[in-house]
Amino acid sequence: MSQTPAARVDAGRAAATWREAAPPPLPRPQGVRAWARVLRRGGAAVAVLLAGVLLILPMRGAERLLHGPRRPWTGPHVQFVCRLVLGCIGLGLRRSGAPARGPGAVVANHASWLDILVMNAAMPVFFVSKAEVRGWPGINILTAVTDTHFVVRDPRHARTQAQEFAQRVGAGHRLLFFPEGTSTDGLRVLPFKPTLFQGFLDPALPRDLAIQPMSVAYHAPPGADPRFYGWWSDMALGPHLLSVLAAPHQGRAEVTLHDPIPVAGQTRKTLAAQSEAAVRAGLAIALPHAERT
Repeated sequence: MSQTPAARVDAGRAAATWREAAPPPLPRPQGVRAWARVLRRGGAAVAVLLAGVLLILPMRGAERLLHGPRRPWTGPHVQFVCRLVLGCIGLGLRRSGAPARGPGAVVANHASWLDILVMNAAMPVFFVSKAEVRGWPGINILTAVTDTHFVVRDPRHARTQAQEFAQRVGAGHRLLFFPEGTSTDGLRVLPFKPTLFQGFLDPALPRDLAIQPMSVAYHAPPGADPRFYGWWSDMALGPHLLSVLAAPHQGRAEVTLHDPIPVAGQTRKTLAAQSEAAVRAGLAIALPHAERT
């Protein structure tokens, strides 16, 4: 499955222009009821996350003794915790498609800090993120709980990072990548960067490796801006978090797991093109009236 020339032009135009539009104003909590929702939802979510962290520490110790680098227990544990946190926030979740079996990785579109919760709730995954995220307040707690794999964007470390990637895939970890390289407003998919897919061609990886595309669509609360859950550009995390927690009614996230793409016989460009086409098609089906320019 590949893009038509017109689709490639549209994708390039979207990548070049979508940031020009100003992000929607973030509604601040107004009144006692709004702040009560913030405290109720936020307090419950933090309590669940803290409990999840406390439980996962001894669990990982036992895993290390019995299973070495594998994560047969903590992956489902994180999935359960993230589902509980979404329940505390009030954000609905719907998943279609089934997680792939066998060695592989996942690639998805990126729209919000909520992706950490939504994607982990949909299936056990381990995120791949830039190293700077490790120091972000609040987000660093989530990355620690989810055993995020951090990378440095430096060609000098490419070989070492490819070996680390191969080791984690060999241990059964399903790593999740964001090939767009940035988050968006949630209404579009930016062109996938082929350079990321070079790591999937490393000879140290299993020969039957496959990549599973994942589309994530956020349906805004009734009457809210369609970009309500999108967190991008220079939007501050704190105000966006408060805006989400204070919403009188929440929307939902829709996750679509597409058929896996075997890596054998592919190039980084064909892998990027096929993955992007699948993710783009899934978002278009989930959000048929979304803006695409």
